[in-house]
Amino acid sequence: MTIQTPRIHLGTLLRQMGDAEASGELTELRYEQGKEAQTMRFAEPAFYEISVNALQGNEFWLQGHFEATLEMDCARCLRPVEVPIELKLGTLMRYDPAATTPYLEEADTGEEILVFGDPDLNLSNYLAETTLLEAPLSVLHDDACRGLCQVCGHDLNDGPCEHSAGVPIEDDSERFLEAQHDGKQHARQNPFKSLSGLELPDE
Repeated sequence: MTIQTPRIHLGTLLRQMGDAEASGELTELRYEQGKEAQTMRFAEPAFYEISVNALQGNEFWLQGHFEATLEMDCARCLRPVEVPIELKLGTLMRYDPAATTPYLEEADTGEEILVFGDPDLNLSNYLAETTLLEAPLSVLHDDACRGLCQVCGHDLNDGPCEHSAGVPIEDDSERFLEAQHDGKQHARQNPFKSLSGLELPDE
């Protein structure tokens, strides 16, 4: 199966004013992060539509949108979770023949600029980084997810295992609140209570 790579051809745009367009569907995105190959998979084909307009000199403006449904794991039980992402794209671009691969850099204004050197621009890294910035850090397949047994790894959403049934796991937050409550009760006690039974000599 051939994996489509999101590309836009800017050769004509570099020679004369105008615009360039590209669109397509992706089953996954193969990109680099920290010089390591990564793959972003989608639950269904992701659609992108992009246009690039020439500005002044070697600067351009990229706009468009990207719609994808990410495949993520539940943070508690690792069940698959589908996370829809809809991005409205808008990024300043700069042509630099010395750039061997496209990359994002931060301008003095704080705005990110997509720097590229190959007129046949591969948008994989750009789309992946933009998507990761928008995606949640963690997700739950259900707010009431019970997670996995800390001993055997059994999915507690399917019912208790021998460990969870025999040794109920207390919630750390509940223990903390109980400790706070006990501490406050102790603080309210009369500091002279221990002297109440002390017999003093008559004067």
